[in-house]
Amino acid sequence: MSVLTVDGVWKNYHGHHVLRGIDLEVDTHEVVCLIGASGSGKSTLLRCVNLLETVDDGAILLDGKEITDPGVDVDDVRKRMGIVFQAFNLFPHMSVLDNITLAPRQVHKVARGEAEEQARELLGRFGLAEKAGAYPDQLSGGQQQRVAIIRALAMQPRLMLLDEVTSALDPALVTEVLGIIRELKQSGMTMILTTHEMGFCRDIADTVCFLDGGVLLERGTPEQIFSDPQHPRTRDFLRSVIEAGRL
Repeated sequence: MSVLTVDGVWKNYHGHHVLRGIDLEVDTHEVVCLIGASGSGKSTLLRCVNLLETVDDGAILLDGKEITDPGVDVDDVRKRMGIVFQAFNLFPHMSVLDNITLAPRQVHKVARGEAEEQARELLGRFGLAEKAGAYPDQLSGGQQQRVAIIRALAMQPRLMLLDEVTSALDPALVTEVLGIIRELKQSGMTMILTTHEMGFCRDIADTVCFLDGGVLLERGTPEQIFSDPQHPRTRDFLRSVIEAGRL
């Protein structure tokens, strides 16, 4: 069974169709990369999956159960997903350790000692063990984004959603964030990510989906999409990426 099924999803903003009948299946341990120009609907799709936006038509299923039903417990659904945005959204008045342990303690009612032990294990796993007592403004942008990802992981999600998590970083810091995503793939995490890092997408994705004007125009393996795209719009997009030096 698929972890996630997006079935004919439409989303409108003030009469403008942002998503147009999106169909998508994400299997266990699969990494799906969404690519496309700004405004193509990538981020809106992730927000719909996480129920931050309501869909106007269609359905989204998590582990075979519809989560877009009006009667669904939204908080329960979000317990099973982690989402990380390009803005780090860390609480500035809280230490790294407290940022990571807040949700497990408040949502899952994990005891403080257990939550802190799990957080320290994650920080150690991703090279930030010495930053447990630091505050966000004492970290580099790359370190802050890694903490944001660790905070999402601390909820032990079924699915991770990563929305342009490197776009707010200086180029020198991008590598350390991409490294944590690569490690997540190796550990078997199911992920959907939007990215402008085409080389990284080609390297990490199992499936690449090209969105244009709210339509999922083409999907395939990285080899197929980047080497032999079938749709003219996909070819035009990749040509512009190559000209910009991003592939």
